[in-house]
Amino acid sequence: MPRKPLILAFDTSAAHCAAALLSGDRIIASIIEPMAKGQGERLLGLCGDVLAQANVAYDDLTAIAVGIGPGNFTGIRISVSAARGLALGLGIPAIGVSQLKALAYGTDGVVIASVDARQDKMFVQVFGTLDDRAPEMCSADDLPTIPSRADPICIGFQADMIAALCNGTVSAPRMPLADAIAHIAAGRASHDNPRPAPLYLRPADAAPARDAPPTILP
Repeated sequence: MPRKPLILAFDTSAAHCAAALLSGDRIIASIIEPMAKGQGERLLGLCGDVLAQANVAYDDLTAIAVGIGPGNFTGIRISVSAARGLALGLGIPAIGVSQLKALAYGTDGVVIASVDARQDKMFVQVFGTLDDRAPEMCSADDLPTIPSRADPICIGFQADMIAALCNGTVSAPRMPLADAIAHIAAGRASHDNPRPAPLYLRPADAAPARDAPPTILP
């Protein structure tokens, strides 16, 4: 008899440290701690607390699920690096899940999921249309085009403003972020998945040097 999937999911893509444990199709432990910094020091301890809450060990896991963003640059790198390291050490797959997809998980119809990108920008993805929409960074003035009469469900950052612009309805996510990441990963666990990689939609802030490079003599 095949072993029931046991998936540890975690996310630090925003001002929180969150982890959840999925056994089969049921969340058996879940913790989220708001924090603006310190996720790198707290993440593995939080994962240990979740495992202890369910009385299981790392060796019992069948997969790792991780939030890959978009979101905080440093937070995403912390989680993705931890997921890769744990998966390698345990010899199990690691599955990356976008925060936008996790926000929309479990909501039917056309869904607009949004995350704060700062600097008057947001990360947005539209789900439930006939064409596959990629996530993008935009402002309130250049939101993605929504099919007419779609009556979208708006979830996430500035959902009320987005709903007002596109005749939508505001809704909360169906479940906590790490819980949704675990469920989405469970649906992918039987497939080949690429190694988790950060989902960065904002270009690098660093600008190239203005000074001309020095001349290299032969």
